[in-house]
Amino acid sequence: MNTLEFSVLLFAVSGLAGFLGALTGLGGGVVLVPALTLFFGVDVKYAIGASLVSVIATSSGAAAAYVREGFSNIRVGMFLEIATSLGAIGGAYLAGVVTTSFIFIVFGIVLIYSAWLSFQRRHQEEHRSETPNRISKVLKLDGSYPAPDGSQISYCAEQPIWGFGVMGIAGVLSGLLGIGSGAVKVIGMDHVMSLPFKVSTTTSNFMIGVTAAASAGIYFSRGYIDPALATPVMLGVLGGSLIGARHLMDAKVKALRTVFALTIVALGVEMLYKGVMGGK
Repeated sequence: MNTLEFSVLLFAVSGLAGFLGALTGLGGGVVLVPALTLFFGVDVKYAIGASLVSVIATSSGAAAAYVREGFSNIRVGMFLEIATSLGAIGGAYLAGVVTTSFIFIVFGIVLIYSAWLSFQRRHQEEHRSETPNRISKVLKLDGSYPAPDGSQISYCAEQPIWGFGVMGIAGVLSGLLGIGSGAVKVIGMDHVMSLPFKVSTTTSNFMIGVTAAASAGIYFSRGYIDPALATPVMLGVLGGSLIGARHLMDAKVKALRTVFALTIVALGVEMLYKGVMGGK
């Protein structure tokens, strides 16, 4: 396979990753890192570096559309981004001292556990808190989003302190694994803070770019961002995320959860197996 063929194939795979990332709030990195390491044979730390660049592209491509359409909650996103940015910096430094096998194993566990939590979530899309948390009221962590019939569905975040803690963990995983931590962010907002699933996924897309940027500089300084690898990945993810953003409005929540869970559990098993086998 020559360089052109490799770049075209990488662009196509990245486009699919961006599409799934925009639809589910995962961020393209959760698909890209396993794809680059398992199928393209890229060293995991270079894969993480390229993934972080693509995560920023995913956020830029999808977040603007979601904010314009009224799905993303900017106030919730900025509140939680304090925790994720600090965690991402710590995770990026941690990545420089741990082994490749450890990164694979942690990646696999995180993905499988996230899939399990996604299946456990039982509340309906129109769920909203009857007794808003006092902190949520003070910080105005409420909002509404458009329903398919044109009406507005109101909601208010629950347990913001617990959600903030989960986002700190998400930030560490982002810096360590290069996934933008969209999987954990969606679980934190959906499962812990009881936000509607579409609000969780779109707000996650709004946040992941900032989280990735917080750790990308550290990877760049260590030489783990290769422009020849990162460029087709970034362009592919950006295109895929724009297409995914256009399909979110009409997507069924049950279908989104199914895509979310099945995709990451399959990749999680592969990454866990590779980690146990010593990264080979």
